[in-house]
Amino acid sequence: MADSNHTGTSFFLTGLPGLEAVHTWLSIPLCALYVAALAGNSLILWVVRSEPSLHQPMYYFLSMLAVTDLGLSASTLPTMLSIYMLGVREVALDVCLAQLFFIHTFSIMESSVLLAMAFDRFVAISKPLHYGTILTSPRIARLGLAIVIRSIGLHIPAPIMLKQLPYCRTRLLSHSYCLHPDVMKLACADTHINSAYGLFVVLSTLGVDSVLIVLSYGLILQTVLSIASKAERLKALNTCVSHICAVLLFYTPMIGLSMIHRFGRRASPSSHVLLSYLHFLTPPVINPVVYTIKTKQIRLRMLHLFRSDGTGIRDTQDR
Repeated sequence: MADSNHTGTSFFLTGLPGLEAVHTWLSIPLCALYVAALAGNSLILWVVRSEPSLHQPMYYFLSMLAVTDLGLSASTLPTMLSIYMLGVREVALDVCLAQLFFIHTFSIMESSVLLAMAFDRFVAISKPLHYGTILTSPRIARLGLAIVIRSIGLHIPAPIMLKQLPYCRTRLLSHSYCLHPDVMKLACADTHINSAYGLFVVLSTLGVDSVLIVLSYGLILQTVLSIASKAERLKALNTCVSHICAVLLFYTPMIGLSMIHRFGRRASPSSHVLLSYLHFLTPPVINPVVYTIKTKQIRLRMLHLFRSDGTGIRDTQDR
């Protein structure tokens, strides 16, 4: 039965199936993850802003990644904590549409930033003498603006189109936050246009970005293999480790979730939920850790912050 009047329309979110009795206890590690994500990415932003030696293209892109991770964490935080801490699963239609807009926008933004970082590594390794002239501050600023416009512009139609649909009485979502395909499935109307639009957005963003990232690393590998010295080859590859980890953290759970949706019809609901948690919760937590461990300037600045021993960060390039 369709409900054409959206007044009072709401959806019900899902936690981990079968573990409803321990949701309160699960809120503890979830809160710890969110605190780690917010603290880690905020520290990255503070370090890059406060240390003049880090005012370089590589670290500007890292700052963009930290901002998108903060946005992604803030987008999933409200409903996750309301489910696990308060036991509140109901979410109003307008709130749900706003959440899915921000979640998908920041996801595309993160994919775009990862592509920009792949280009940065390609220029740094393949054209080191022209690095400063190619990636100037104005160009990076324009690139950042283009990423924001692309991410927001592509997703503005999604909540507007979903708002027009009537929804059935069974409004149980399969995740702990609102996602476009999940909400669309509950509509009591033809959703072919919505589905086609969603597929277009995914292919033109995540699909294109992932292909270009792979292509960038193919060119990087070609350049690295042409270097005569083994030590120089390892040094060049070492500068890509952090970015490769970030790419794998972002894309691997997403690909796994997509495969389960399409081919794993017998997979348990818990596997869907856990993979979505890995996709949305893990990168904001792990990315700051990886970049802190692998980037000497950031690591030294962090140590200086916590030790407060009065020693400055060495102006050493770790690229």
